[in-house]
Amino acid sequence: MSFYRHSGPRSYLSSTMTDRFDCFYCRDNLHGKKYVMKDDKHVCVRCFDKLCANSCAECRRPIGVDAKELHHKNRYWHEGCFRCAKCYKPLVSEPFCSVDNKIMCEKCGALKEGNRCQACYKAVMPGSKNVEYKHKVWHEECFTCFTCKEPIRSQSFLTKGDDIYCTACHEKKFSKHCVCCKEAITTGGITYQDQPWHSECFVCSTCRKPLAGTRFTAQEDKVYCVDCFKTSVAKKCCGCQNPITGFGRGTNVVNYEGNSWHEYCFNCKKCSLSLANKRFVLKGEDIYCSDCAKKL
Repeated sequence: MSFYRHSGPRSYLSSTMTDRFDCFYCRDNLHGKKYVMKDDKHVCVRCFDKLCANSCAECRRPIGVDAKELHHKNRYWHEGCFRCAKCYKPLVSEPFCSVDNKIMCEKCGALKEGNRCQACYKAVMPGSKNVEYKHKVWHEECFTCFTCKEPIRSQSFLTKGDDIYCTACHEKKFSKHCVCCKEAITTGGITYQDQPWHSECFVCSTCRKPLAGTRFTAQEDKVYCVDCFKTSVAKKCCGCQNPITGFGRGTNVVNYEGNSWHEYCFNCKKCSLSLANKRFVLKGEDIYCSDCAKKL
């Protein structure tokens, strides 16, 4: 919808003759009389009003020589007739629009065109502060967060269905929250044992080194980097005395009466026979196969 503004009504040029001169239509002598120039023709006032004057689009009467005339897109009005078709507000030197071939003021034109706020359903006036989103319009103060009800204004926002949320409320309501710090996870993050973590919160329980993207292990609901697990947590193999980490060749472990061995270290003390899944005899911290134990 376009709005226009008139510079003001216009009047026709008229004058009086000092020498004999006739009206173009009735041929009356115009000497000493008032006349009008119309299309390079001299016309008396009576003929002008009857034959040449434009008809007012509002009252349908001629717009005479002495009347002030307004025009818009090949239509003409008396100055007093140029009013809003709905509220009758005078529109001389005021912004106006044409709706369904009717002249209207800004407010009535906006109402007629259906530019209504999606929240309060009142007219959104041209030039006023407003928000347009997905072919809908709101007053700036009506475009608010569904949860906190604060105006969004120039902030970023997110949607869920038809509801609009400020970033903080959307994070609080819909984002996953870190199991460690309880804050919303807005970007990235990792999942461990079906629980969400910030990458920066998923750290070694001992040295606080970030573990995202690295090898780690867990013990009693705590996570450790490989180095800290080896030095501080892992049991020592009764065979080689090195940490049992569960990595590499040490994946398989033998446990017996509180003692632990790498599977590859669980061998007979005397003949070095692997005793994994076989009968054995424990003497002190040493293990023997049945045959070697009989010979002791």
